[in-house]
Amino acid sequence: MKTLADTPPTSDTRPPGPSHRWWGLPLLRAMHADYLGFTAQLHCDHGDVSFMRIGIERGIDVFDPALVRQVLVDQADRLVRWERGMEIFEQVFGQSVLVTEGDTWQRQRRMLQPAFTPARVAGYAALMREAAEGALDAAVPAGAADAWVDMDALFSGLAMDVIMRTLFSSRAPADALDAAHAVQVLSANAMEEMFWPMSLPDWLPLPGKAAKRRALRQLRGLVGRHIQARAASPAESPRGDLLAMLLSLRDEETGAPLSEAEVFDQCMVTFQAGHETTATALLWWSRLLAEHPGEAGLVRQEVDAVLGDRAPGPQDMAALPRLTASLKEAMRLYPPVAALMTRRATQDLQVGRWTIPKGTLVRLTPWVLQRDARVFDAPDTFRPDRFMPGAPPPARGAWMPFGTGPRVCIGQHFAMLEMTLLSAMLLQRYTLELPPDAAPVRPVMHVTLRPEGGVRLRLRRR
Repeated sequence: MKTLADTPPTSDTRPPGPSHRWWGLPLLRAMHADYLGFTAQLHCDHGDVSFMRIGIERGIDVFDPALVRQVLVDQADRLVRWERGMEIFEQVFGQSVLVTEGDTWQRQRRMLQPAFTPARVAGYAALMREAAEGALDAAVPAGAADAWVDMDALFSGLAMDVIMRTLFSSRAPADALDAAHAVQVLSANAMEEMFWPMSLPDWLPLPGKAAKRRALRQLRGLVGRHIQARAASPAESPRGDLLAMLLSLRDEETGAPLSEAEVFDQCMVTFQAGHETTATALLWWSRLLAEHPGEAGLVRQEVDAVLGDRAPGPQDMAALPRLTASLKEAMRLYPPVAALMTRRATQDLQVGRWTIPKGTLVRLTPWVLQRDARVFDAPDTFRPDRFMPGAPPPARGAWMPFGTGPRVCIGQHFAMLEMTLLSAMLLQRYTLELPPDAAPVRPVMHVTLRPEGGVRLRLRRR
């Protein structure tokens, strides 16, 4: 695939792009109405690097995989996360690794990395299985052969139960459901605020503010209670959960622990990053398998052959390539994070043949990158074979549901293990069927990519 990264620099002043009449406000309105459709059309009309001006801000959208890596990997030290986005996330996640920059971020990332290695994550598999067994067995009422199931509620509650168990060693289903709802409220609210230049105070009697206040109180209260309980009886506390790990971390350079505020903030971000993205990925995957019974049959045959009736474990992941491929293909078509957080250039950037001046915003959209016909044949079609062993790998930078570069998702091993175990256990128990009158699903951008109206499937006992 020939890319703009191979093209020598040019004297052009800036890349092509849409008209910015009326200070670009019509562009902003179109982005708000349909961000994914707008961005896909931007690529179609203006190519792999597109310039846009909205108000006083100047930005580029980058759609070429090689150029994405040129920006996020080769020139990562010339970027910071968009200040407005971080201002919004900080309201929920404080000064966590999701928000911080510079030396503070490097210190936090360095300290947290050991908690999310594949070996450490494998230790959480038993907790993931315990959460899944109860939820999946109860999805269809006892004695019934099948049932229509709200898959959004099932996966949201299940993924939050996993987080509660792995983070706090807690088995409180009611808390998990409340927390899952709070995270979804805050995600939808954050996406709305991205299109405003500033956040109005939460105490104002405006639409959405009361729901946001309640959601924040729920999450902060839940995290605070667990941290206080651990502090009150440390000798009785479990030693294998993520909270214990956070409390035990020491900076290898200074020996200092995370501060109390940092422990709280990292727990808060774990709820969103460790729950919503996984639940959303499984939701899209279940819908796609129900739409493609032939592919579902192949995955189910593999699960039966490898596992039989026993529960899956980390040691089985390599033996389930078709299941893994179906999950990866679902995340290609419907990436949980369909638009990466915008960056700002702190120095001039070289992007293909253009020199992008300091201060420019850089936007990257996996939704468009992962549906590029130059990389993926029949890009709108569900084809898990793309990710099977022996298939040619996609161009680097073309498949990035976990991001890339230094800011790549720290929890990607946790997420892949959880998705593999939960999906295998679901297929051991049920076949998935769409309603006869099911309409095509419409993706809606929150912070994660959600199916409008959710997903309702018939689960039929095997």
